[in-house]
Amino acid sequence: MKILISADMEGATGVTWPADVEPGTEQWQRCRSMFTSDVNAAVEGLFEGGATEVLVNEAHSTMRNLLLEELNGEATMITGRHKELSMVEGVQSGDCDGVVFLGYHCGAGDEGVLAHTYLPNAVTGVWLDGEPAGEGRLNAAVVAEYGTPVILVTGDDRACEDAASYAPFARTVAVKDHISRYAARCRPPARTARDIRAGARGAMLLAGRVEPAAPSPRAVEVEVDSAHLAQAAAIVPGVTRTGVRRVRYTSPDAYEMIRCFKAVTTLISNAMEAHYG
Repeated sequence: MKILISADMEGATGVTWPADVEPGTEQWQRCRSMFTSDVNAAVEGLFEGGATEVLVNEAHSTMRNLLLEELNGEATMITGRHKELSMVEGVQSGDCDGVVFLGYHCGAGDEGVLAHTYLPNAVTGVWLDGEPAGEGRLNAAVVAEYGTPVILVTGDDRACEDAASYAPFARTVAVKDHISRYAARCRPPARTARDIRAGARGAMLLAGRVEPAAPSPRAVEVEVDSAHLAQAAAIVPGVTRTGVRRVRYTSPDAYEMIRCFKAVTTLISNAMEAHYG
C-alpha cells in the first residue's frame, strides 16, 4: 500500500496569517516545525494503518518548507519546484493507493483561514465545470484519473467541510477553527498530532486503487481582481476572456487542466507590479 501525501502549509497547525507561510520570515521558521509535525503524524498513522510506503510531496509556495532532517525516517519526500503535476506530483506513477491532502484550505473567494487558490490574492474565484473550486477540488480531479482515492484531508474546519463536496468518503481532521481569514482557534501541536495520527490510521481503511476516472473535457473559469491580469492569462493558447476580469478554457482531461491552470496563474503572478494587482 503506497500513499502519497500532498502537503500544503496554510492549513497546518498554528498557521493563521501570511507571515506564517512566507519563506524567510521569522514566523515561517517557527511554523515549519508544526507543519513537519503534522506530516509526521500522518506518516505514523498511515504506517500503523497498513501502509508499506509513504511519499510526501511538498506543495506549498517554494515547495522547500518541510524539515527533511525531522521527517519520519520511513517516508521519502519530493521537495522543490518545478514539477509536472505540482501539488500532486508522484500520483502519475500509477501505483498510489491513496492520497492525503494535508494542510489544505478553502479556495479563493471562500471563507477560511488564508483562503486562496494558488495565488495569495489576484485570483478571486475559480470554477471547475461550473462548481466553485479550490486546490482540493482541482487536485482531486487529477488524482481520480489515476485511480487514486483521496482518503484524508486536514486543515481548518472550513477546509474539512469543503472536502465533503469533492471527496465525500475521505476522513477529515480539523486542526483549527476559522474565525476570519487571518484568525483561528487553534489546537496545540500535541493534540493535532494525536488527531492526525488517528485520522490517518483510520483512513487506511479507504485505501486501495479504484477504477480511474475516464478522461473527459474539463472547463475552468478564473476570475481575477483587475482587467490586465485577465489579459495576461489569455496569452495562454486556448484561454479566452469571457469578461473584463474573467477567463475560461477547456482541457481534454484533468491532467491537462491542472497544467494549463499552472500556466495561467504563473502569467497572472508575473503580470502584477508591487502591491497593484
